[in-house]
Amino acid sequence: MDIGSYLAQNARKKPEKLAMVCEGRTYTYEQFNQEVNKLAHGLLDLGIQKGEKVALMMKNSDQFVLAFFAGAKIGAVIVPINFRLTSSEVHYILEQSESSVVFCDSEFQETITTAREGTNVLHVITTGTPRVVGHHSFEKVVGVETREPSVLVSEDDDLEILYTSGTTGKPKGALFDHKRIFNVGLTMMISMGINEEERFLHIAPLFHSAQLNLFLISGVVLGATHIIQREFHPVKTLEAIQEHSITHFFGVPAMYTFMLQVPNAADYDLSSIKRCGYGAAPMAPEVVRKSIELFKTDQFYNLCGLTEAGPGGILLTPEGHRTHFGKGGKAAFLTEARVVNEEGLDIEPGAVGEFILKGESIMKEYYRKPEETAKTIKDGWLYTGDLATRDEDGYITLVDRKKDMIISGGENVYSIEVEEVLYEHPAVLEAAIIGLPDETWGEAVCAVIVAKEDAVIDEQELKSFCRQKLAGYKVPRRIFVEEALPRNASGKILKYQLRQSLNTVKQ
Repeated sequence: MDIGSYLAQNARKKPEKLAMVCEGRTYTYEQFNQEVNKLAHGLLDLGIQKGEKVALMMKNSDQFVLAFFAGAKIGAVIVPINFRLTSSEVHYILEQSESSVVFCDSEFQETITTAREGTNVLHVITTGTPRVVGHHSFEKVVGVETREPSVLVSEDDDLEILYTSGTTGKPKGALFDHKRIFNVGLTMMISMGINEEERFLHIAPLFHSAQLNLFLISGVVLGATHIIQREFHPVKTLEAIQEHSITHFFGVPAMYTFMLQVPNAADYDLSSIKRCGYGAAPMAPEVVRKSIELFKTDQFYNLCGLTEAGPGGILLTPEGHRTHFGKGGKAAFLTEARVVNEEGLDIEPGAVGEFILKGESIMKEYYRKPEETAKTIKDGWLYTGDLATRDEDGYITLVDRKKDMIISGGENVYSIEVEEVLYEHPAVLEAAIIGLPDETWGEAVCAVIVAKEDAVIDEQELKSFCRQKLAGYKVPRRIFVEEALPRNASGKILKYQLRQSLNTVKQ
C-alpha cells in the first residue's frame, strides 16, 4: 500500500479518533483525510500530475502535514526544504530536484521568489495572504471534493527526495519510494514498540527525515494522535507534554539541554511519557543521565542513522543504555550494520573502520547523480563515510566522519560548503572548517583562517559576510587566525590536528 492509503484506511476504521492538533486546530481522522483529499484535488485542478516534484519550505504546522499527504495521494514526490536556508541554497535544491510546485509559509515568500528564478517552479502556494503577484493562497487551492483522488499510486512509486550534504559540498537528494518509507516506520514500530495509542509531540522540524519519517508517517500509518508544535521552546514543550499527555518524545540533544535549564522543569507532570528518543547529533552522557532523571523513565533510545537510510542505522535500546551506556548501538530492525576496512572486510573489535549499512529502507539513489550513487552504494551496501568501532558484544560506536561533517544542534554542516564561502572573502588565504565539542549544540562550527599578506581578519565582519551566503547555523561560531595550516605530505589539511590543538581553547 502507498502511504496516503493508510490515512484513508484509518479515516474509515476510526473516523472520530483525534488525529492532529496544531495551535488550537483539531482534526479527527475523518476530517484529516477529507482536508487532505480537498487539497489533493486542488493540486490536480492546478494541473499537477503524478511524478511531479512538490517542495515544502514550511515550519511545523497542520498545513505542512496536509500538503505532504495531499502530494503523496496524487503520486507527487515531496521535497522537504530546510526553512533556514538562503535563497541561493534553496535555488540549488529547487533546480536539482526539478520541483514544479512549492508550498511555503508566508514569511518565506520573498526567499522563494528569488530562489525560483531559472527553475521549473510553476506554482507557489503560500499560507496566509500572498504578498507576491502570482502566488496562490493555500486556503484557495483547497477544493471542495472530499473523495479519494483517482490517481493510482503504488508502493513502488517515488515519495520523497531528502537533501543531505555530499562529497562535493553541494547537497545531494536521497530518493525514496513509498515502500522504503513504510519500512522506516515499521522499523520504529518494532524497535521502539510504538503503537496506535501513542500521542506524539512533533517539535523537531518536519523537514528533517527523523521527525517526518520515523514518527509522523509511522504514527499516521498506525492511527495515532499527533500534536504539532510550530517551533521549539523549552517551557512550551514541557507544557505541551503535560497538557496533551504525550507518550512519545523525540528531540535533538540541544532540545534536552535547553529543557534541563528550565528552573522549575521538575514541577511539570511528565508521567505520561513512555519513551524518549534522541539523535541527529552527539548527546553527552551527562545530558542523557539528567534527562532520564527529568523524565523519570529509563526508556531512552539513541537513534543513530543516516538520511540516506531513511533515516536508519543503529540504535541503543534502554537495555543497551544500562549495559553499554555511551555506545551507538546495534542494527535496527530490517537493517544490517558492519564496520569494515578499506578492502570491505569486517574489522576486529576495537579497531576503526568504515560504518556501512544494508536494509529495506536504504535510498534508491541520489537523484540525478549516478556517479555519486555508484560510489555510495556497493553490492547493496550503503558506505556512509563514517568511521566507527565495534566492541566484542557487537555494539557499534561512531568515532569520526570521513567527510568532516559537523552536526550542530541537529543540523548537518558540511565543511567544504562553508570553506568555499570563506575563500570568497578578499582577506582569506586559506580556510579550514572543523567541529569542536559544544555543551549546548553538540558541536560548534569553527573556522581556522590564514590571512593574506598585510590583510587583517575582522571576526564580526567575516561572520556577517558568511551570513549573506549561508544559513545561520552554518556560520562559524568561533574564528581562529593562524599563520599556517598543518598538512600532510600530499598537501591535505590535517583537520584532526586542528581539532586536537584548538579543543583546549574552545571555551
